[in-house]
Amino acid sequence: LLKLGGYGLIRISPLLNPHPSNLMFPIIILALWGILMTSSICLRQTDLKALIAYSSVSHMGLVTAAILVQTPWGLTGAMTLMIAHGLTSSALFALANTNYERTHTRTLLLVRGLQLAFPLMSTWWLLTNLTNMAMPPTINLLGELFIISTLFNWSPPTIIITGIGTLITATYSLYMFLMTQRGSISTQFRLLPPTHTREHLTTTLHLLPLGLLIMKPTLISGLFT
Repeated sequence: LLKLGGYGLIRISPLLNPHPSNLMFPIIILALWGILMTSSICLRQTDLKALIAYSSVSHMGLVTAAILVQTPWGLTGAMTLMIAHGLTSSALFALANTNYERTHTRTLLLVRGLQLAFPLMSTWWLLTNLTNMAMPPTINLLGELFIISTLFNWSPPTIIITGIGTLITATYSLYMFLMTQRGSISTQFRLLPPTHTREHLTTTLHLLPLGLLIMKPTLISGLFT
């Protein structure tokens, strides 16, 4: 639904062009402020699914600001990040569901140390969290660089907000990985059912396109250039 809203903004925003700057300026500022607020909320979440959901909202703040600036680079970055984060967020929700099916809880304080029980699933968690924080050479990094460059060209002080938002994103992504995978496993989760091939296949089908798209990013980023 977030990506559908972003698509709607892309289709509707040209109708506002040439848009009055006094109308778009406060909306862009609110979008940038929303990045900091939702990212900060992620740092204090105890529910795993709520953390992933707020993470998606935080990334959509970048997308909204880039679309409303109305430049080719902004629209390219917005489309790239929407597709990249759509795959990343879906993979995170799928991984969270695999945890929930075995532990029947989403509380981060209770679900710890799963790396000992599911080492391969822990690898998927690591790769997905690194993608979520836009580590190179993922397509997420390309989209964020386009957007940050666009916003900096629009107003240089925005680099402070986007920089802090990127730092907080990396922090809560590592927090999510460490809280779910590291530490000592609870005694109530000693007997856990093993992971299934379908779960690994689902995660692979999310991460494989992200890895392949960086080989030819024009498939999704060349739409507005």
